[in-house]
Amino acid sequence: QVQLVESGGGLVQAGGSLRLSCLVSGITFSTNDMGWYRQAPGEQRELVGSISSRGSTSYEDSVKGRFTISRDNAKRTMYLEMNSLKPEDTAVYYCNIPLIGPPYHYWGQGTQVTVSS
Repeated sequence: QVQLVESGGGLVQAGGSLRLSCLVSGITFSTNDMGWYRQAPGEQRELVGSISSRGSTSYEDSVKGRFTISRDNAKRTMYLEMNSLKPEDTAVYYCNIPLIGPPYHYWGQGTQVTVSS
């Protein structure tokens, strides 16, 4: 059974930092691309950024220069380092593994990030 477990969310003041982790089990970690998504109340889930199996990263424009995605294949863990947080970063953050075939995606349960002004 594939499991993605996020951790590290919480409440932080604007300008602060958090590091999210996503521990993966039940699937070969090192050969899969992965991503971080977020969903704010009343909004659609959006892609924050992604990391390829080889470590190449890409980011949504609003987080470029503030967020960094990394992965540790030995620990089967992906990270999202978030700096200079803004109230508009408040959302539930999900880690994701996209697949070519069914079920097309694996998702974690999400972790809440709240940034106070």
